[in-house]
Amino acid sequence: MKYCFRFVCIVFLYLSISFDSDAQLLNDPASIKMIQNSLDNIYNYEFDEAEKVIAQVEAKYPNHPVNYILDSFVLYWKYLPIKDNTVKSKEYIQLLNQCLAAINKKFGKDSKNPEAVFYTMVARGYMALLYNYRGELMNAAGEGKKAYNALTEGLNLISKNSEFYFTAGMYNYYVEIYPEEHPIIKPVMWFFKKGDRALGLKQIDIATKLGTITRAESCYYLARIYLKHEGKPDKAILYSQKLVDLYPQNVIYRMTQIESLILTGRYDQAIPSINILKKNTTSFYPLAWRTFQGLILEKDEKNDAAAQKEYLLALRTPFDDQYTKEYYAMSYAGLARIADRAGNKSKAREYYKKCLDKSEYVLTINEAKAYK
Repeated sequence: MKYCFRFVCIVFLYLSISFDSDAQLLNDPASIKMIQNSLDNIYNYEFDEAEKVIAQVEAKYPNHPVNYILDSFVLYWKYLPIKDNTVKSKEYIQLLNQCLAAINKKFGKDSKNPEAVFYTMVARGYMALLYNYRGELMNAAGEGKKAYNALTEGLNLISKNSEFYFTAGMYNYYVEIYPEEHPIIKPVMWFFKKGDRALGLKQIDIATKLGTITRAESCYYLARIYLKHEGKPDKAILYSQKLVDLYPQNVIYRMTQIESLILTGRYDQAIPSINILKKNTTSFYPLAWRTFQGLILEKDEKNDAAAQKEYLLALRTPFDDQYTKEYYAMSYAGLARIADRAGNKSKAREYYKKCLDKSEYVLTINEAKAYK
């Protein structure tokens, strides 16, 4: 249940620091503001500033579980993708285990205190995310299962805090869309509480407006949903552009913005962001910007030869399953279109087959499947 793991992993941090309980930290507006500021710094890759703010929280609330969560969050974004960094992955897991130990010390083992439950869920959720993308699916499933009950409890907590719109929306949407796209898992979905796809989209949109701590994640996931599952890139632009405006140094958010612009034919608007993205010449980033350049050369400039070169260069870059796998599929689809225009239908079919092996986007899948 990859997508369940993915959104469980992120939401409990926000819920845990915004839940309406009697905990001292949660009744301290100054500390909540510091936590919000640290998250904004992290999203904008201002890690030194984030660590200074986190140090203030740690000084005020020593050994509090949230300190380990924030420290792990810095690692997650600073060493993206952390799953590929053996040393930092180990440190990351250690911080999350320290968080669990701090929860037991503060609230007692297996405490039903809402704050304790939420901190437990974010720690286990982040571990599930890491295990999932490292291919350790049994470990990921174990952590995700432990988070599920608390997640469903959050469906009833919207009236207590607007941050819960994100949790409820993500659950309502993904519990419906995931089995639709992966029928093989339908037999194991019987124990999941029923969702509502349309309501889920509405709730996440509300979170982009009313959420304070969940605002960025709400915008990011809603943009991804409209790009990937709904096939409506025009709707994704609203949220991806907002993210870039808020966090201009966040490369992942910028990639989503570029993708939204290109898929709606706004090529001129995409070029400045592509030029910024091209400064990133290591890791999986060249795959992204070469794919984007190929799409513009093909679709806007009608230069198949130059586009083909970019697509082929893109495919020489290893993809990351979490962030750039779809760009592999897009490059193969671009090569297929070019081969078709050159009259080489067998080559086009070959490229579309490779595209389908990677693609998870409804628009790309439909294009590949429709080719005869």
